Amino acid sequence: MSEESGPGARQLAGGAGSLVRVGVERIDASCRDLELPSYATRGAAGLDLRAAVGVDEALEIPPGGRALVPTGLRLAIPEGYEGQVRPRSGLALKFGVTVLNAPGTIDSDYRGELKVLLVNHGEAPFVIRRGERIAQIVFAAVAQVALVEAVVDETARGAGGFGHTGRG
Repeated sequence: MSEESGPGARQLAGGAGSLVRVGVERIDASCRDLELPSYATRGAAGLDLRAAVGVDEALEIPPGGRALVPTGLRLAIPEGYEGQVRPRSGLALKFGVTVLNAPGTIDSDYRGELKVLLVNHGEAPFVIRRGERIAQIVFAAVAQVALVEAVVDETARGAGGFGHTGRG
């Protein structure tokens, strides 16, 4: 990954060798010590998001509870793209902590702080400390459509859904 010139501009590897430029801004100087989102490995699809809780603070999510966790960042996602906030598999497996509205969509015209809605499905309180990786964000192209009122054709599947092909 390379860094482009310009305030908060970063290049992110995209599919088929493409690059998508996404601006990132720290909300304030108190977030300077936090790493910007990054890919953990060369083949990673998502960039890790980190918690921007206070330096000497911790955020505790009780079993069955949820919390909106700040990242200290604002993004400038290009039109035609979205950011998808997704769980980290290790937190889900080890602690039962996941993104409640997974995937959470960050629209291209949103300019507020990126926050992550976590839920604790585990049996013990989960403590989040500053700089911990709490979720990941994947950027994807989206298409806007024009809905046209029409008679919808039938298919072999028809109205079958929610497990219509068997168990699960």
